[in-house]
Amino acid sequence: MSLHSYQSVDREQLAKDIGEIHQQALANIGIDDFKHLTRMERWGKICSIIGYGTAWIFPNPISALLISQGSFTRWTQVGHPIVHRAYDKVEGVDKNYTSKKFAQGWRRFMDWPDWFTVAGWHHEHDVLHHYSLGEKADPNNAQHNMEWLRQSGLPMWLRYVIVAFFSGIWKLVYYTPRTHKELHLNSARQQGEPKPVMTRIGAWSLFTEQGRSFWLQSILPYIAYRFVLLPLLFLPLGSFAVISVLINSILAEIFTNMHSFLVMIPNHAGDDVMMFDEKAKGKGEFYLRQILGSVNYPTGSNLNDFFYGWLNYQVEHHLWPNMPLSQYQKVQPQVMALCKKHNIPYLQQSVFKRLLKAVDVMVGKTSMLKPVAA
Repeated sequence: MSLHSYQSVDREQLAKDIGEIHQQALANIGIDDFKHLTRMERWGKICSIIGYGTAWIFPNPISALLISQGSFTRWTQVGHPIVHRAYDKVEGVDKNYTSKKFAQGWRRFMDWPDWFTVAGWHHEHDVLHHYSLGEKADPNNAQHNMEWLRQSGLPMWLRYVIVAFFSGIWKLVYYTPRTHKELHLNSARQQGEPKPVMTRIGAWSLFTEQGRSFWLQSILPYIAYRFVLLPLLFLPLGSFAVISVLINSILAEIFTNMHSFLVMIPNHAGDDVMMFDEKAKGKGEFYLRQILGSVNYPTGSNLNDFFYGWLNYQVEHHLWPNMPLSQYQKVQPQVMALCKKHNIPYLQQSVFKRLLKAVDVMVGKTSMLKPVAA
């Protein structure tokens, strides 16, 4: 789509056509969709069991990769759709798989073993990202977030090295403090309090309210769970087993960061992906932006989709974020045909091609598209 043809899309008809696909999908949702979710969950648990079941023997990348896949699955294929309320209205679903019960109270580390809290993820991702896609208010806007690097004046090769290093720690150094910050700001707004001062240094400082709550709610609980409690469970096998599990857990954390960076960052970045200066007006415009601001990877089978965390259906997910995972496979061909009908580009490429496009934007080699009035 040329920038000038952006305005030519019949937004009213687009909204109508998308609504028809959605209604048909809603009529097909049932207990089989929940069974599909629990199947993906089992696959992830098997990875974790085998990973930890071999991690005590000696430090090795295989055990670490399996632990990583288990963690990645828990976040992207279990927690992600459940917090989006994808299974809330499915008749016969276990209540612990609904948004009101999932990861609440003592179930947090059973359901959601991650750095950031469920509440923080919900506000940052479900609300801000999904309703501000491609705008400056979008917390996942790669071009806006990396403007400091794009304008840094550093040699281009060094910028790529910085991004590569960042990919291995991004959940800890960026995503976790960002979700905590946005939740804190939203809480102040809801209570009618003045906007609190939120700084990057203050986020980590024990001398600020922001920093103390961040450590107590996110950092310390996860460190205690992942890097203290789980390794200590292997103490009966000896101190070497504990150290081995700890090292494999650290490796797994790096792998999980890299895996999630690989499939999440390129979803909404590239010189062929649009970003926007103004808020969307109208349902049709909103839907159009979800398509033009999102990218898919290869789709079509449970095994393939499992390794992508079902984030390879990003176009469909942004049209209907509260849809069960298995439904995305069914509606994807319909959405592709719909885009062809309305002459809207439907971006679907190899994740590695998309990664290069995303990183090129992050380092300032290229820039994302912006719509121009016809």
